[in-house]
Amino acid sequence: MDTPPLPQPQLDRAPITFDQYAAYTPEKLELRRGFYNYGGQDFTGFYLAVLANMGLREAVRHVPLSLWLEAIQELTFQNPKLNFDTDIGEAMLNKLNRGLQDLQEVAGYLEESD
Repeated sequence: MDTPPLPQPQLDRAPITFDQYAAYTPEKLELRRGFYNYGGQDFTGFYLAVLANMGLREAVRHVPLSLWLEAIQELTFQNPKLNFDTDIGEAMLNKLNRGLQDLQEVAGYLEESD
């Protein structure tokens, strides 16, 4: 049997197929040292299935915006296209830094209002 494609989370909740459920849902979840674990299984498909069922809008509501921005910033800075070796790479990096700074200020304001 071929492995089904990984679930693809969307902005709003979306169903997964039975094949995805069967392939990516562990038969038994265990908690080891505070983490889900089941015999070294890769949980990527399981996490994506949960996010697909939840929807990204709903997931974002449960985590401070500043943490989402920090994760996005770290992931984006790992992209080799954003570097000072080319003029366009440097320009995009500068735009990203300015945009993230603005978004972090907004997130800080919103979080202190809660």
